[in-house]
Amino acid sequence: MDTTQKTSNKPRYKRVLLKLSGEALGGKAGKGICPEVIHDIAGQIGEVRKLGVELVVVVGGGNIFRGLPGSEQGIERVTGDYMGMLATVINALALQDALEKLGVETRVQSAIEMFEVAEPFILRRAVRHLDKGRVVIFGGGTGNPYFSTDTASALRASEIGVDVILKATKVDGIYDKDPQKYPDAVKYETITYEEALQQRLKVMDSTAFSLCMDNKMPIIVFNLFKPLNIKKVILGKKIGTMVGE
Repeated sequence: MDTTQKTSNKPRYKRVLLKLSGEALGGKAGKGICPEVIHDIAGQIGEVRKLGVELVVVVGGGNIFRGLPGSEQGIERVTGDYMGMLATVINALALQDALEKLGVETRVQSAIEMFEVAEPFILRRAVRHLDKGRVVIFGGGTGNPYFSTDTASALRASEIGVDVILKATKVDGIYDKDPQKYPDAVKYETITYEEALQQRLKVMDSTAFSLCMDNKMPIIVFNLFKPLNIKKVILGKKIGTMVGE
């Protein structure tokens, strides 16, 4: 029995990237920063660190501002995208604060330089932080307009050399159609990149998804709001949908 317990608690992945949407940090409303939600996420990340897993996090900014909807309301697109990037840094700092209150050593790196609140993104420094057991949170997207935080996730995952991207959402995986609209929607346990493209399943935006496919980077889409789901996914439990070759 002891052997089984040890095996079940062995992480499947050594280094992972967790993608959090800004809306997730906003709780049920998807707006602003919900203290209860962000502290729950920090707690889950803390549990993952206890397993010895190296963890990097990319956060979105949709709970505060999105560039594309902003441009539709009259804000110039490039300006709106930079506003959205700054929103991701706000979220990164909030998550850092919650983690450090739990004793989890953390560093925020931003693709847009702002030395007073975050380190600039430097690949070797980020890897060094991971080697020292720190959680690294990436803010500022890619630092360029017209690119989403999904693309930032795919880019950083490839640069850092993670084993998998964990895309945390409000649904428990990828379906053949919207499960909120269609009760007969079928959930995929696994799906290939080609199948996802052919069926036009919106796993990530096209640029991010192409980058993952080119670099053979697996993606697991799962429900963030079920207890300890981040830890369960990393332990190899059959949760969510795996996208791969």
